[in-house]
Amino acid sequence: MLVAYVGAFAAIIALSLVAAGIVRGLNPDLPEHAVFEGLPGLLAGAVASSVALVLTALAANRGAPLSALRLVPGRETGRTLVVMVVGMLALGQALDSLTMLAGLGQRGSMVAIRKALAQAVGPDLFLAVIVIGVLAGTAEEVFFRGYMQTRLAGRLPPRLAVVIPSTSFGVLHIEWLHAILAFLLGLYLGWITELAGSALPAVTCHVINNAVFTLLTALWGAIEGVGVNLGLAAGGAVAFGGCVIWLHRTRTAL
Repeated sequence: MLVAYVGAFAAIIALSLVAAGIVRGLNPDLPEHAVFEGLPGLLAGAVASSVALVLTALAANRGAPLSALRLVPGRETGRTLVVMVVGMLALGQALDSLTMLAGLGQRGSMVAIRKALAQAVGPDLFLAVIVIGVLAGTAEEVFFRGYMQTRLAGRLPPRLAVVIPSTSFGVLHIEWLHAILAFLLGLYLGWITELAGSALPAVTCHVINNAVFTLLTALWGAIEGVGVNLGLAAGGAVAFGGCVIWLHRTRTAL
């Protein structure tokens, strides 16, 4: 497990260097320190990271069927999947608004991501949704919930099987604020994975959350203002709590 994680980390670094070389080759006037600051660099980095995670998961899985990664339908129903997605979106919005209210919205890697996405219009926006939403969201869940959590679930208590991949997911984001947000989202994604007995709901939630974030950020940027963020944080927290309670009460029927 540790070997696979370290291998994924090394693969991300190696492929990111290749991606940086490609971006600089296409943009020779771009300073070296700014390679990953613009939209091309953001997308290239996301592709590199996604490819590294998927290849590592497949290699570690050693040719076993997708069911070994829990990438097959589980106990989820259409209704529970909708509730899971709403819970993910609500949690994401609550955390984003709390970050803004804490005065951290203009710090860390999320600022660079928002600036890069502000450049996305037309075909570039469509590509950003595909890369950041579909590709990155799927790849991260394949590795952290499909591979890592599935392996741990067979050896450790469920809570540890959720916490360890979530922590590893957060560490992968390096920058502390982004890491904390990823960790908290990872806990929810891990919980619904165990609830359904499948990683597919987590894939669905992650993809939709990333796609919505990409679209809203590109079209409207960060949501600022104390009043609006207080309302969004409160509304998101209530909606998230309601989704968790509903899923918890119906888990025996899954």
